[in-house]
Amino acid sequence: MQNEPILILLADDDENDRLLFTDAFQELKIKTIIHTVNDGLQLMEYLLQNKSKLPQLLFLDLNMPFKNGIECLKEIRSDLELREISVAIFSTSLAQKDIDETFIQGANIYINKPNSFNDLKAVLNKAVMTAYMYQEPPFNKANFLLMI
Repeated sequence: MQNEPILILLADDDENDRLLFTDAFQELKIKTIIHTVNDGLQLMEYLLQNKSKLPQLLFLDLNMPFKNGIECLKEIRSDLELREISVAIFSTSLAQKDIDETFIQGANIYINKPNSFNDLKAVLNKAVMTAYMYQEPPFNKANFLLMI
């Protein structure tokens, strides 16, 4: 399994964020396959159509058109075939209500989008390394907010 690439999916409506995300992973040299979608509807459509090859890690923006990240997270966690996906909330928001709500709804980690490319690379590397540590309940809220 170690030689297999990690399948990662990013759901984010900001094109620049999607480009920076993919560029950061290319520079990290982590063996990955990156897919991106533009909004919550595309995300759920992608997941439902690709149940045989689901991502191991989903980076989920909260503020997206058509279906926001919270709505997607609820759908993912209520679907028996999707609920095993590790979900990293990837948002500009540091509002406590967003952090609390995503924790309650079953996200694995919460990442505040960094302002620099180097910080982005560091947080993505850390997210890949730690997302699997927080897959099984009971989750620890002290480890939920991933900081660099």
